[in-house]
Amino acid sequence: MQNQVKENYTISGYFVFFLIGAPQAAAGILNFQSHVLRDAGQDSWISIILVGLSLHLIIWMIYKMLGNPAKDVIDLHRLIFGKLMGNAISLLLVGYYFIMALFYFRAYIEIIQVWVFPTVRTWAMAGLLICMIYYVVSGGFRVVAGFSFFYMALIPLLFLLYFPIRQGNIHQLLPVLNHSFLDLLKGAKSSSFIFFGLEALLIYFPFLKSPEKNVKWAHFALLFTTLKYTAMIIVTLMYFSQGLLKHTLWPTLAMSKIIELSFVARFEYFYIFMWLLVIIPTVCIPIWCCTRMMKRVAALQPRLSLPFILAALFIAALTVNERIQIDVLEKYINEIGFYFIFAYIPLLFIINTVALKLKSNVDKSFKDG
Repeated sequence: MQNQVKENYTISGYFVFFLIGAPQAAAGILNFQSHVLRDAGQDSWISIILVGLSLHLIIWMIYKMLGNPAKDVIDLHRLIFGKLMGNAISLLLVGYYFIMALFYFRAYIEIIQVWVFPTVRTWAMAGLLICMIYYVVSGGFRVVAGFSFFYMALIPLLFLLYFPIRQGNIHQLLPVLNHSFLDLLKGAKSSSFIFFGLEALLIYFPFLKSPEKNVKWAHFALLFTTLKYTAMIIVTLMYFSQGLLKHTLWPTLAMSKIIELSFVARFEYFYIFMWLLVIIPTVCIPIWCCTRMMKRVAALQPRLSLPFILAALFIAALTVNERIQIDVLEKYINEIGFYFIFAYIPLLFIINTVALKLKSNVDKSFKDG
């Protein structure tokens, strides 16, 4: 049975711009450059454009699958695989969204510990963030969507790229297209993690008002992310040599250190704390997805499942306490996220299309008969 969302729980379609954009801003804005560089070198910006363009097709698939009438991926699983197997597959997605939330959550704590408060305990920082996340998610999806609006606070910071541009060397972008198409594809795969976040659309799709009429906002969000990261990688390549960039853990923060303003001595601190406004909704969205799926599949109300999920998030964050462990978690997330978006969603789209076609043929034969 398809689940209908009450009108007073839905949000305007343009909020998709923020719900997609916020996770994509938090995914790798501080350290994505060194990942892409390994495969595509000075042509990394081409790889980012390639993966950004390809994701417009993924968004089209999602809207095509879940629209008319609006439903979520849980309904889709049940329609295709049956209730029992469909629910089992949906429960696997709970683990996927939880791991995504864990990565963003632990990565931000590490940055706080390295750049701002080296002596702060992980449990103390995690506890503080957990309280904020509980406050937002317990308010429901409309609160989560509203909080994602703070993503706009990072947009003015893009103008600060002017400072590293002044000290950059445009000749470091040359020669253009010096890498094979295979290398560009490898670079695209390595950079795909900066676009993670759009897959949550599979869960909150029924909460959107007139989603088919507002699909443009999802494409606008993806286009803005593509342009943003393309500009950032170009500026980074102009500022850093490739040898230095390979050994720089957070290139964006390293570039922000050169910014000198009369009223801010350490601008990277301002950048880090402004990033908190993006990290909170980025963690809240997958956590809300977990509670929503537990409610739909296991009939477990969010007021009961949310404390357990956040407790598990707190404990998991404490177990990941070394740089090498965070690096392993990041590589694992990048792999499963890539195959989830570029393999599972297209596969689900193909199966759904074939199933609808077969059903249409069967219905037509019954009518003719």
